[in-house]
Amino acid sequence: MLSRKGLIPDDYLLTRLAEDVQQPKFKAKAGKARFVSKNGTCNVAHTNIREQGRFLQDVFTTLVDLKWLHTLIIFTMSFLCSWLLFGMVWWLIAFAHGDLYQRGDDFVPCVTDIHSFSSAFLFSIEVQVTIGFGGRMVTEECVSAIIILIIQNIVGLVINAIMLGCIFMKTAQANRRAETLIFSKHAVVSIRNNKLCFMIRIGDLRKSMIISATVRMQVVRRSTTEEGEVVPLDQIDIHMDNPVGTNGVFLVSPLIICHVIDKESPLYELSATDLLQEDIEVIVVLEGVVETTGITTQARTSYVGEEILWGQRFVPTVSAEDGMYAVDYSKFGNTVKVPTPCCSAKKLDEGGGIAQFKVNEGVTLREIKPKIKHTHTFLFLV
Repeated sequence: MLSRKGLIPDDYLLTRLAEDVQQPKFKAKAGKARFVSKNGTCNVAHTNIREQGRFLQDVFTTLVDLKWLHTLIIFTMSFLCSWLLFGMVWWLIAFAHGDLYQRGDDFVPCVTDIHSFSSAFLFSIEVQVTIGFGGRMVTEECVSAIIILIIQNIVGLVINAIMLGCIFMKTAQANRRAETLIFSKHAVVSIRNNKLCFMIRIGDLRKSMIISATVRMQVVRRSTTEEGEVVPLDQIDIHMDNPVGTNGVFLVSPLIICHVIDKESPLYELSATDLLQEDIEVIVVLEGVVETTGITTQARTSYVGEEILWGQRFVPTVSAEDGMYAVDYSKFGNTVKVPTPCCSAKKLDEGGGIAQFKVNEGVTLREIKPKIKHTHTFLFLV
């Protein structure tokens, strides 16, 4: 299949299916809450917010953040309430001037053809949505009617600008573009260029590109300071070895994002078994600017310890066909077993590296099938 042919290729569904069949299945620990779910939603509840009025200080953002049902209800009620309010005003003007009960050839009403509240309500709609007055129109008899006409037009324009802008922003929200930014279902740890590396694969299904796409790594874990202060989410930036050598990635085809587990890495002292015992969660965040809209988008996912495969690597997905490159998304999340030492990167360095480790220890490099235990650590790839 050619690279990103169509909006969402059929093979992407096969990728999900193939991953579920070929990869080992694990059951999540009961009661274990993921910090970020696989689809990128943050599992954080904000409670005891006492200053609720702060949300009203930014009404537009509050409206955009609401659910679609609530937004549509507010959209409808804002217009309906303004029509009813000004309909009442027009009825009061007609009532005060005597337009409702006086009939005569020499009588000039403030607004023609207003005989009841229903006709005043219809006139209010005609004024605000400018669909044409027909038989009802403002005369020059009443200055108050002219003033109300001006005020209602201004109010109508403000409501249109806010509500239509809100609907547009909800339709063009950046998280919609993130639906076609995909991540491998599993992360892997294996040897790459004679170094132990942690790797994930990212891809983009659309033809329109993500400009200035970046990936940053950050470890967030529970820690205790020397003074005994407990930091629930201690954030530590770590180095990432991207395919192009910088944080920026050219996401034309699927890329493998690699983190070298060196002395500066928080995974330096973890072996295959330790990785699962630490109950680690890896958060991956990809950011960039949408080429077609210029809006910044962000895609997220996470990997718990059971979803980090030790001793495996991703299979190639790109091949040359008929003078162009093709990407097979059915292989996007597929991995193969490769010889990998089960010890930590620290032990490898202390033993003189991979080659020396084999000589000194006589270890047969093998894939590890670790047992599952749990503590609490978070790893962020941002």
